[in-house]
Amino acid sequence: MLKKFFISMLGTIAGLWLTIFIGVVLVIALFSSLLASSVSTEPIKDGSILHIKLDGSTMLDYGKQGDFWTVVRDGDAQGETFVDVLDAIRLSAKDARIKGIYLDCGTSDIHAAQREEIINALRDFRETGKWVIAYADNYSQGDFMIASVADEVIVNPVGSVNIHGVVTQVPFFAGLLDKVGVKMQVVRVGDYKSAIEPFTLTKMSEASHLQYTEMIDSLWNYTAGSIATGRGLDIATVRSYPDSIIAFKLAKDVAGLVTDTKYRREVEDYLRSKVGIDKDKDLPFVTPTEYMASNESSHSDKHVAVFFAEGDIVDTGGIGISADVVVPQILELADNEDVCGLVLRINSGGGSAFASEQIWEALEYFKSKNKPLYVSMGGVAASGGYYIACGADSIYTDRTTITGSIGVFGMIPDISGLMTGHLGINFTEVKSNENALLLNTNKPLPQEQLDALQAMVETTYDIFTGRVAAGRGIEQDSVKAIGQGRVWIGGRAVEIGLADCVGGLDAAITDMVNNLGLDRRDVAYYPALDEKMWLEWVRQARGNVQMGGVTMDATTRRLLHVIDYVTNAAAVQAHIEPIEFK
Repeated sequence: MLKKFFISMLGTIAGLWLTIFIGVVLVIALFSSLLASSVSTEPIKDGSILHIKLDGSTMLDYGKQGDFWTVVRDGDAQGETFVDVLDAIRLSAKDARIKGIYLDCGTSDIHAAQREEIINALRDFRETGKWVIAYADNYSQGDFMIASVADEVIVNPVGSVNIHGVVTQVPFFAGLLDKVGVKMQVVRVGDYKSAIEPFTLTKMSEASHLQYTEMIDSLWNYTAGSIATGRGLDIATVRSYPDSIIAFKLAKDVAGLVTDTKYRREVEDYLRSKVGIDKDKDLPFVTPTEYMASNESSHSDKHVAVFFAEGDIVDTGGIGISADVVVPQILELADNEDVCGLVLRINSGGGSAFASEQIWEALEYFKSKNKPLYVSMGGVAASGGYYIACGADSIYTDRTTITGSIGVFGMIPDISGLMTGHLGINFTEVKSNENALLLNTNKPLPQEQLDALQAMVETTYDIFTGRVAAGRGIEQDSVKAIGQGRVWIGGRAVEIGLADCVGGLDAAITDMVNNLGLDRRDVAYYPALDEKMWLEWVRQARGNVQMGGVTMDATTRRLLHVIDYVTNAAAVQAHIEPIEFK
C-alpha cells in the first residue's frame, strides 16, 4: 500500500513538472511569435517616410537587452537599435520608395558617439536630394543636435530647446561607507585610474578633475559646433545659450533656432502633403526596424563579419561581454572560411582584466588566419574595452568616444566595521595556513596579501601596456606615459596614437569591404540573434520576478549597478567608472 502511495505521488509530481515545463515552452513560443509578428515584413510602399522616433529610450548598438519580465511587460521598450537606424538611413537614401525622413524628437538617452554617426548619415542622406524634417514638442540638447541637420526644424508653438552645455555628476560613497563601517582596500597602477575614487574619496581628485574638464570641453566644442553648423548660426551664439537659459524660453523667440512652429497634428498633415496623400489617410511611416526587416540582405558566402561587443567585460555569466561566450564565437569566425574579415564594434568601459586578456588572445588567433581585424569604438571603449581593441589592424573612433584608461586596480571591501562594530557579529577562523583565507572581507587584509595583490596588479598592467605597445607599434614606455588610467576623448586619441582615424561604424565596414574587394552587401552581423535569448531571459527572471511592475529612475539604477559591481567584481579590474554626460 505504501509502495503504491509513493509511486502515485511520484507520478503526480512528475506530471506536475511536465505540465509546468510544457506551459513554460508554450508561453515562450507565444511571446516569441508575438514579438516576431510585431515587426512588419510587408514590402515597402512607394511614397513611404522613414520614421525615426527618438523617444527617451536607450539605444543599444545591436540586438535586444533586458530580462524576460521586462519584455513581457513593456514589449520592445528600448526602441530601435543603432545599427538598424544607421543602415536604414544609408539604404533608404538610394531607395526610390522612401521620399524622406521624419525625425520624431524628444528626450532620447543615446550616447554622443551614436548621435555623431547618425548626424553624419543624415547629412549623406540629404546629399541625395531627399528631405529630412524634424519635430518635437520640446527638444533635448542631444536630440536637437540630430535635428539641426534637417531641412526643417519644427517645434510646438509653446515648445522649447534645452541647450544647457555639457555636465557630469559623479556620486561619491566614502562618507556613506564610513557611516556603515565599510572600508575599501585598494591597490592600483595609474594616477588617473579614477574608478576607485567614488569609494575612497568624498570628492573628485585633482587628476580626475583635470581629465573630466578636458573631456567636457571637447564634448561641448563638438556639440556647439554641430548645432552651429546645422542651423547656420555663429558658434559664439550657440555657446551663449546655456548662460541665457534658453531652456526656459519659447524656441520661436530665439532667433534662427527653428524654422517653424506647428502642433503635432499640423506636422502630420504637412508630412501628408509632402508625399501627396489626403488628410484622412494614414501616414505611410516605416520604422528602421521594419525597413531593415523588409530589406534583409542576402550576402554571398564570402563576407565581412561585424561583431558587437557591448557591456561590462566579465569572465562568465552570459551577460555583457562574457569571455566564456565571446571567445568561442570569435574562434568560430576565425575558422569559418567564408568570413574574410572582422569589424569589432566595442561599446564597453571594461571589466575583468583576465576576461579582457582571453578576448584579446582570441582576436590574435583570428588575425593569425591572415584575416584583417578592424575596430570601431562606439560611445566608450576604455580600460578593458581598449584592451580588446588595441591589437586591431586599424582602430576607428568617433570624435566623442571615451577611450584609453590604460590602468589596472583591485578593490576589496573590509566590512568588519559593519559586521563586528555595528552588528556585533564576530568570526573565528580555524585554518591550516596563515593565508588559507584569501581576500577575506570580514577583516582588514594582511599586509602580505595586499603586497601580493599589488604585485599582481602591476604584472597585469605590464601585460596590458605590452599588448597596447605591440598592437599600436609604439614603445611600452610611451604607452605608460599616456596610460596611468587616463581617459581620452576620441579625437585626441588619434593624435596620441591610440586610434588610427576618426570615423564611425559605417566607415570601418565600408573600408574593409572595399579593401577586400567585396560588395557593401557582403556583411553579416554577429552574434546571431535567435530564440536562445529567451532561455537567458527566463534564467534572469528568477531574480527579477519580485521587481515586476516597478520602474526605477536612472539614479537608483546607477546605485544598484554600483552595489552589484562592488560585491561581484573580479579582484583585478581593467575598468572605468560609468561616465554620463548630460
